[in-house]
Amino acid sequence: MGVWLMLAGLNGAMAIGFAAWGSHGMDGEAARWVGLASQFQLLHAVALLALARFCGERRRLFRPAAVLMVAGVALFSGSLYLKALGGALPVPMITPLGGISLAASWLLLALGGWLAGDHARI
Repeated sequence: MGVWLMLAGLNGAMAIGFAAWGSHGMDGEAARWVGLASQFQLLHAVALLALARFCGERRRLFRPAAVLMVAGVALFSGSLYLKALGGALPVPMITPLGGISLAASWLLLALGGWLAGDHARI
């Protein structure tokens, strides 16, 4: 659980820092990219915090969901931060790949919850 808590905390702190930088130090399209990236990063930091609670238990899909979530944030938010700085993306489709990773992490979380829960009562 410790590594996931650490990653949740780092992502949360980075998101706050980037949001402040984007809102006070940027204008126009770059500020919008940083704003979107920091919102996604902060939202997924909170989700990762919740996932950290369950990664140590015998729920096989929660750990891969957490890994995909961290990778998705790095790719999606990271690519938007890089765009805001005026940098070229190393891989042209890196932003959508990050978004796909984030969506896949949520699907794994949903499937893991379904498999771990008492869904017969629903």
